[in-house]
Amino acid sequence: QVQLVETGGGKVAAGDSLRLSCAASGLTFSVYAMGWFRQAPGKEREFVAAVSWSGGSTYYADSVKGRFTISRDNAKNTVYLQMNALKPEDTAVYYCAAGPYGFNEATYEYWGQGTQVTVSS
Repeated sequence: QVQLVETGGGKVAAGDSLRLSCAASGLTFSVYAMGWFRQAPGKEREFVAAVSWSGGSTYYADSVKGRFTISRDNAKNTVYLQMNALKPEDTAVYYCAAGPYGFNEATYEYWGQGTQVTVSS
């Protein structure tokens, strides 16, 4: 079956960096676009970033543009989210997802279980 496993979350201070990884199995990784979403306490899940199947196109939420970078390694079936200059408002559970390229979470077919990122001020 399809599995998406996120790792790399943790507790950091404002201004620090983290790199999240999402390892995929059970699907033809290279034909799927991949996205990162997040859900903060008491809020709805929101789009963070997406990368096309080839890695040639990326798209970011305005709130993370210039600070976060999404990338993928199709040879390793893994997508990454490099997060720099973290802010307390970035605190959330981060999810990776596989589906068509875009920001609409309803179109994504497969989801990971999430990894917690906590940023202290």
